[in-house]
Amino acid sequence: MDESRAAVRETYDRIASHFASTREYPWPEVESFVTESTADTPAPRALDLGCGNGRHVELLTSHADEVVGLDVSRGLLLEATSRARERDFEARLVQGDAARLPFADDAFDLAVYVATLHHLSPRETRVESLNELARVLDSDGRAVVSAWSTAHDTFDREAGFDTEVDWTLPGGETVPRFYHIYAPDEFDEDLAASDLTVVESRVSSGNCYAVVSGV
Repeated sequence: MDESRAAVRETYDRIASHFASTREYPWPEVESFVTESTADTPAPRALDLGCGNGRHVELLTSHADEVVGLDVSRGLLLEATSRARERDFEARLVQGDAARLPFADDAFDLAVYVATLHHLSPRETRVESLNELARVLDSDGRAVVSAWSTAHDTFDREAGFDTEVDWTLPGGETVPRFYHIYAPDEFDEDLAASDLTVVESRVSSGNCYAVVSGV
């Protein structure tokens, strides 16, 4: 793991408990994608890539026979483990690198990859991570990918850019977090440069979203 991903891991290990306490519910866009994708039958195997505290892992367990959650932060995985125990759902939780997935080819039929891609640097690593998603996604499988966008009211820019966004812990301490804020056309360009096939791409709630399929 390179220095930039190690820094992300250290940051989220540091803020894991407080961060998890603010992430209670699945995103509506993710919930709609998962529900629509499994309307006819549950997915045999599902992946939450960048699973954080497990809120989307929990959602997936109601729509898939087996669920795996991967995150770089051990602290967040411990929070996800606690959530699973408290809410009585089962999933395999794995510590790993989003650009070097420890899974076999075609391992998953459904995947969620939200609010994680924008933490990777540089662009080549982001595209590499999208390629890894394509590799582990079955040819008939689908995934939803999202990242923060310049379309959000917070940002007054048109071009994508790197920045730091502070997380404020109880007591006032701030912890900087790396983000690449995507311009929507740049998001589409990275998807096009990857091995994924884009089914749909749009902006919703200030975030870039894409539904994609595997190789």
